Amino acid sequence: MTGILGTVSCLDGYDPDALRVDKAREAIRRCLEVLREEETLPVRDALGRVLAQEIVPAINVPAHDNSAMDGYAVRSADLSSAESFLTEAGTALAGKPFGGKLGPGQCVRVMTGAVMPQGADTVVIQEVVRKEGAQIAIPPGQKKGQNVRAAGEDLKVGVPVLKPGKRLRPADLGLIASLGMGKVRVKRKLRVAFFSTGDELASIGTALKEGEVYDSNRYTLHGMLARLGVEIVDLGVVRDNVPELESSFFKASRSADVVITTGGVSVGEADFVKQLMAKLGEVLFWKIAMRPGRPMAFGRIGDAFLFGLPGNPVAVMVTFYQFVRPSLLYLSGQAGDLEPPLLRVPCSENLRKVPGRTEYQRGVLFTERGEWRVRTTGQQGSGVLRSMSEANCFIVLEHERGKVAAGEPVSVQLFEGLA
Repeated sequence: MTGILGTVSCLDGYDPDALRVDKAREAIRRCLEVLREEETLPVRDALGRVLAQEIVPAINVPAHDNSAMDGYAVRSADLSSAESFLTEAGTALAGKPFGGKLGPGQCVRVMTGAVMPQGADTVVIQEVVRKEGAQIAIPPGQKKGQNVRAAGEDLKVGVPVLKPGKRLRPADLGLIASLGMGKVRVKRKLRVAFFSTGDELASIGTALKEGEVYDSNRYTLHGMLARLGVEIVDLGVVRDNVPELESSFFKASRSADVVITTGGVSVGEADFVKQLMAKLGEVLFWKIAMRPGRPMAFGRIGDAFLFGLPGNPVAVMVTFYQFVRPSLLYLSGQAGDLEPPLLRVPCSENLRKVPGRTEYQRGVLFTERGEWRVRTTGQQGSGVLRSMSEANCFIVLEHERGKVAAGEPVSVQLFEGLA
């Protein structure tokens, strides 16, 4: 992919100094290319990976008509509107079918999962029957075909059940295994390298010097990336030093598909960080109409896509969830809607909001008298990481929206489900 600027500059409403959130998402998506490399894995190791093949059953599941309940397999033709009496002809267990054919007036004791005896089309549950010597009394009201699972009811030969682009969940692994498949083809893992920039950052385990703060961004980034199942390359803290930064950018772009940095993209921060990004590749610097997370860089260095995120901890997390996460999912080959769903929930308090930007306030979704409500976590500064720790959702206040009165519905984006 070449010509990022040419790709995004033709978008309607593209303004790098006041870019709407939806336009930023659209610009990024237009530049991305899905991974082509694939690998074959044992089914057990494929959890969370993106499927690279269509799964088409070569067998029916279940392979035979079978009983869905413990009871008696009967011929519906032998049942009447009054109580019916049938002769027990044998037993069928799961994995041990009844060997003969059911004749008129006969029934077979069946267990759940047992193959339906030849000639039987209905199962009467054991709780409603009555034994009278060799006779089984069947009460009236039975329906033909009840409690029978038909062959191919779950999966049918030749009918595709999983398509490429699906991220495999536990149920999918079981489904594939039910077809007798021991291996599956998936997209290779996306490789993501990241580092923090700044002379003020100290590593945990060291004593803080005057003016220093501990680097928390790498730990939140590592956690968010780990939930996506990507390969992670942590390059640590890089000082505001041109040779060291250039070396780190070069190393990251050579070792990964995506490079993420924090800090160095805001007005007033070390200009050489932005100059270095632009020197090494094609990088766009945006002021996005959002809060928090206004400054962000996007582009490409070598063969790696670059996301330059702000330095404030909350802004890092907001921009990651809104721009980086869906981009990583897309690059990895995952199909479908990659944006987390938005719920509409009444807000329990007044919220201040200025039209002309999208705001992501940290919220707590809770129930009150059986109804869902949402409130903020309190102080909403972009450096207050506690606001993210205490929250379970974002309150998403749209670009055009103004202040919110208590009781009005707002859009809510849950944290759980972002991975």
